[in-house]
Amino acid sequence: MTYLPHPDIEQIVFANVLTALGDETRLAIIGYLARNEENAMTCGQFLDLGSKTSLSYHLAKLREAGVVHVRPEGTRRLVTLRRADLDQRFPGFLDSIIATCRDLPFFLRDGGTLLDRDTASAFDQARHS
Repeated sequence: MTYLPHPDIEQIVFANVLTALGDETRLAIIGYLARNEENAMTCGQFLDLGSKTSLSYHLAKLREAGVVHVRPEGTRRLVTLRRADLDQRFPGFLDSIIATCRDLPFFLRDGGTLLDRDTASAFDQARHS
């Protein structure tokens, strides 16, 4: 199995987290993960946000900052928020970011369509059905 390095909880640096979250695509990824927090998501579920190469880059930035955990499983990569670690390290911070991400419109790669929160939620549900 491939090992992907993640910072230990005490190695998560607030400046690195802020830097990682300072990008629209990465915020959209956090929004997707927050709306589907009960399930790990695969990298392929984010393809509406960009190309595979672009998403690999953005997920790596989030992983290296300690915001997400990426677990290889066969040919897939399962992505989850590191909620417990971030809540322990920076209490309340992730909830603030998630509240903002859930209310932000997000874009789709094909045509750059902006979706409001209700449409985004319906879109997510339809994709996972």
